[in-house]
Amino acid sequence: MSETESTVGQTDQVGITDYNDPNAPWNQAWDQEGGIANWNDDVIKEFRENMGRVGGAYAGGDLILLTTTGARTGRRHTTPLGPLHRGDTMFVSSFIEDKCPAWWYNIKANPQVTIELRGETYQGTGAVLEGADYDEFAAWALANNPLLADFQSKVDRPLPLVVLTLDSAS
Repeated sequence: MSETESTVGQTDQVGITDYNDPNAPWNQAWDQEGGIANWNDDVIKEFRENMGRVGGAYAGGDLILLTTTGARTGRRHTTPLGPLHRGDTMFVSSFIEDKCPAWWYNIKANPQVTIELRGETYQGTGAVLEGADYDEFAAWALANNPLLADFQSKVDRPLPLVVLTLDSAS
């Protein structure tokens, strides 16, 4: 696939074209206090039990488990994320509105990560994009992904963008 071709956002979640779509996974499973109710625990369990496949709002979509080391605590944290691709380059972003996600800060402090993908576990490296690298990559990502562009139009901060490189399967 060429660099100009995009597989970004090409999942079986047909019809989700707006960040505020009530059917989007990130707009579901909220508890009464307005937080996500044990969202990640159930997704991680299902992912690991089914060789990287999950149902529900993520059925048919590509999903990874990204494990980072806490920047402040040093503890390992696992987060399910939908990987995006620019040619052979895998990257992740986030739809958190008010700040960058914890995994972004963790990778900035310690780029060594573990990535679970389609039933395989890989050691890898995360690179937080900044400066000219960020500007160029973000322009491409926003031009090629309507969901990221829609989200970016609703927030006042830059999208978090992290490139993931797989080293070897464990």
